[in-house]
Amino acid sequence: MLRSRSRLLYLLLIVDAHVTTAEERPRRRLKLTEDEASQPGLAWHDGTVKLRRAGPIDAPEPGDQAAEFRVPTLSGEFVYQPGAVSGGSVVIHAFTNKSAFLECLWSSEASLSSLVEDLPARTQVLFLSLDDSSVTDALWMRERLHNAAMKHSQKEVLSRLHFSPVPVFALGNWIPSVLYYWACTGHNCGLAQAVFTSQGWSMPVIVKRLDARYDWLTARWGQGSYQLRDAGDGCDPSPSVAGSVAWLSEGNCSFFTKMRNMAKSDASGVLVYVQPGSPIRDMNCAGDECLSPLGLPAAMVHLEPSVAHALRFGRVNVSFQTTPSPNFFMGIDQQGAMAEMGWFLYPTFSFVNWQAQWFDFYSDLLMKLESPATVIPVFDKVQMQGDKGAVAVVNLPSDLSDFDRLVLDTSLSCPGRRDLSCAQWDHTVQLFVCCDHLGPFCNVELGRWITAFRRGIGHWQTDVSPLIPVLDANKCTFTMTTVPWAMPWIVSLNLRFSAANLTSNHTEKLRPFTVMSLYSGGTFNSTYNKMYLPIKFPVPVFTKKVELYAVITGHGSDENGCGEFCVTSHHFLFNGVHNNSRTFDSAGSALGCAERVKDGAVPNEHGTWLYGRGGWCDGLQVDPWRVDVTQQLELSGFESNTVVYFGLFGGKDPDPS
Repeated sequence: MLRSRSRLLYLLLIVDAHVTTAEERPRRRLKLTEDEASQPGLAWHDGTVKLRRAGPIDAPEPGDQAAEFRVPTLSGEFVYQPGAVSGGSVVIHAFTNKSAFLECLWSSEASLSSLVEDLPARTQVLFLSLDDSSVTDALWMRERLHNAAMKHSQKEVLSRLHFSPVPVFALGNWIPSVLYYWACTGHNCGLAQAVFTSQGWSMPVIVKRLDARYDWLTARWGQGSYQLRDAGDGCDPSPSVAGSVAWLSEGNCSFFTKMRNMAKSDASGVLVYVQPGSPIRDMNCAGDECLSPLGLPAAMVHLEPSVAHALRFGRVNVSFQTTPSPNFFMGIDQQGAMAEMGWFLYPTFSFVNWQAQWFDFYSDLLMKLESPATVIPVFDKVQMQGDKGAVAVVNLPSDLSDFDRLVLDTSLSCPGRRDLSCAQWDHTVQLFVCCDHLGPFCNVELGRWITAFRRGIGHWQTDVSPLIPVLDANKCTFTMTTVPWAMPWIVSLNLRFSAANLTSNHTEKLRPFTVMSLYSGGTFNSTYNKMYLPIKFPVPVFTKKVELYAVITGHGSDENGCGEFCVTSHHFLFNGVHNNSRTFDSAGSALGCAERVKDGAVPNEHGTWLYGRGGWCDGLQVDPWRVDVTQQLELSGFESNTVVYFGLFGGKDPDPS
């Protein structure tokens, strides 16, 4: 006779497949340059950086509630009232013609197309200008986006785009104070410039510049002065540019060809100038070109006649600087909180879309948190750092048999309110639980996340319902930890218990009643699969459903990009017949993780957060993989079943050199 409350059996696999994993060794410390450390909120001293507070004590900070404001626009007036914006979130963009980054952002057809095609429906955008030319700027921006919307049949989006002819310095509300107080240097703000000097000049010539794509050329300009040498169009090597910055005209060959030839000529860097009337473009590689490393910096500038003239008749030196500017972007989320927009890796409005998508995700998450649940607090803004991490002893409900669903409500924030206070690099965060120190489930991994790279807005819900049986006592110790050398994170965690699961006929509840541990991970090399032997197991009587539960992430690298950036497959063979496989086919893709912002991946991080990875993304929870294997097993309680796990690269055992 069946029991009235049927049961689920979960087979548990927790794998961390890696090569030389960053979680096992300290990463080389990143030293900021004095230019980087001169950003507001940072103080430079003796090669180290300390946080500081700048500006008025009552200046707005991210997370503060946005006050009401009104801004005249070309079509009337944009009015923001907390809680009353029909579009949900608001993005404010302040344009200036002094920025080559913004010039490219607005000149690129792909950038404009991304905004009109992919801007979330609940987002309004207010366009401003920082310059005296604000009227013509507003008209020009409206025309550019109107043409893009018509071209892509996206007329609807125009109703959510608002263009103000009033310059920022004349708005008369709180917006200028935020844009100026949140001033910064970097890829989405600050004025990157090239400074030319020559004998006989009374003043230097300073022009705006756009550095080559960060994720293509990671070399940065040095602090000193370089001699500038004309090398034509750069489509052939030039023996005369050794130790100098090559001055190249645009066109006739690809950016990669120019860079490769100048690298062969031992140039110290490359400046490509555009012809009069042409806009500055995003310098990047294409296709297989991107696989060839080039270790020199490059940038694009406008042709300055005085520089070209001086080069023909004398010597020109060039140096590079970044002048702080007001911030070019800020946001207001659906809850009325002001927000930073993060780091724009290259000039495209896609970064605006991704931040707006995250606003939507966060608003929806808050609505989910209003659903009924028994909430058990574990961590409330506790610092996690060092060997110990964050530890809490928690009393659980006396009878967990009432619940069949467990969700981890987790957030990671930073010591300060600005992203600049956030930890660098992406590290694995793991939550371990021990309820019975003598039991089989002590120190089982309950959840896994990956930290964001210098952004502190991560908030996620992770369904770990199959692991309810590991909570086998009324008092449990929870430990959340990352690598001990990582900068601190502020963690919050609630356990949310609920009863929701029904069988297909809605008559009999199913709940997890036991967990059977299978495998853990190791180094993804030629011996990887030799570690995993077949495991025999019976299925207890009265079991109605059996699931495979696997947590798999790959870190580190080898010549194939494994385990982080290469496509790998992971297989679980039951009874020698039934193969259950998961393939990380987005690993190494250009936007694999950017496409997961709608799922909660933190957008606009520093570094190359956009790339797809081996089972994870920066700033995202690692979702358990669950497969119903009931039909693949003998459920009599007497017959043994077998399972074996193996991982493959290119359909074969991994064998990196």
